[in-house]
Amino acid sequence: MQTNAITVRQLNLYVRSLMEGDPRLCNIAVTGEISNFKNHYASGHLYFSLKSQDAAVRCVMFKTAAARLKFPPRDGMQVILRGRVSLYEKDGQYQLYAEEMYPAGIGDIALQFEQIKQKLQKEGLFDAENKRQLPKFPRKIAVVTSETGAAVQDILNILARRWPVADIIMCPVSVQGENAVPEMTEALDRLYSASVADLIIIGRGGGSIEDLWAFNSEELARKIYESPVPVISAIGHETDFTICDFVADLRAPTPSAAAELAVPDIKDIIDNLDKQEAVLKNLLISKYKLSKARLEYCLNSAIFKNPKDSLLDRRYLELDRIYDRLCGTVKTELKNASLKFARLAAILDGLSPLKALSRGYAAVEKDGAAVNSVKVLNTGDNIALTLSDGKLDCTVNEIVKENTDVR
Repeated sequence: MQTNAITVRQLNLYVRSLMEGDPRLCNIAVTGEISNFKNHYASGHLYFSLKSQDAAVRCVMFKTAAARLKFPPRDGMQVILRGRVSLYEKDGQYQLYAEEMYPAGIGDIALQFEQIKQKLQKEGLFDAENKRQLPKFPRKIAVVTSETGAAVQDILNILARRWPVADIIMCPVSVQGENAVPEMTEALDRLYSASVADLIIIGRGGGSIEDLWAFNSEELARKIYESPVPVISAIGHETDFTICDFVADLRAPTPSAAAELAVPDIKDIIDNLDKQEAVLKNLLISKYKLSKARLEYCLNSAIFKNPKDSLLDRRYLELDRIYDRLCGTVKTELKNASLKFARLAAILDGLSPLKALSRGYAAVEKDGAAVNSVKVLNTGDNIALTLSDGKLDCTVNEIVKENTDVR
């Protein structure tokens, strides 16, 4: 008897892991007829079976996926489902978890479209940061489209009317059928190699989804992504979307709109230039009038009419003012110097020895040297006494010293 038995839930979980680990079952497309359809309005989920003549599989489409449906599913409808296969462990039945649903007929095409779209989107070919600005004033525009039909004529007529200064480079190609993709990619290759255009328009007129299918080519989309210059896609009508629209730098709803978006209207440019010319003329006229008025004012001024008198009179007045200031400054300095001299003379006069002599004092000299103390004299020395009105030769007979000590 085996002792390592597992539970039913463990078995179902294991089988579920095997299914979800198989890459072929993680993204699978299945076609069949809807039966036992039930819309669970409370949750928004859809439950049904997908059957063929001899088999059936249970299916569920959750609310988020069901919200993207473009048609109401019903019993008996042939559809194509894309989704993943897994097992619901509670009842042990496997089922298809549908993520997309398309009516049969166009479903194959739509499914292929979505697969290509998702693949290129994941690679970043649709990212907004990769989109380039169109040249403001294109000089050479390449048009990759069929040489017949109304679309090419609309493009050429609008370009010629709006921006006749641009050179148009026609690249006639097939736009549907088995030769369309090779011819368009080859035409783009030639344009890239020659570097003859600064803008490319690629597209065609309206048609069925089968007619437009060449523009859903992964090869063509990648070739457009490689373009060294901006590309405008102009495919079908406004409601038509192709892979090329997503990868191009700008999508135009129609070929005519592409031509409108590709170039400015030369009439608007001329009108704007005319307005700018008028503004410049007005500015020049205003500047001229202002300069003329200033010139007339200068010519009518006194200095221009009689420059000699005007210049000399002003210089004379200025010289007189300078002379008056100089004289005043000299007088003030002389007065201040006289006062200072008088003060110094009075001080000097007060210190003069003649003043002392006139008051009865005498100057004593011995051997031509001034004597200012009895200590340098001896009895019998000859001395000279200078008075205010003459000199006396004297002899020292007695020396009397005065006691000058202060106790």
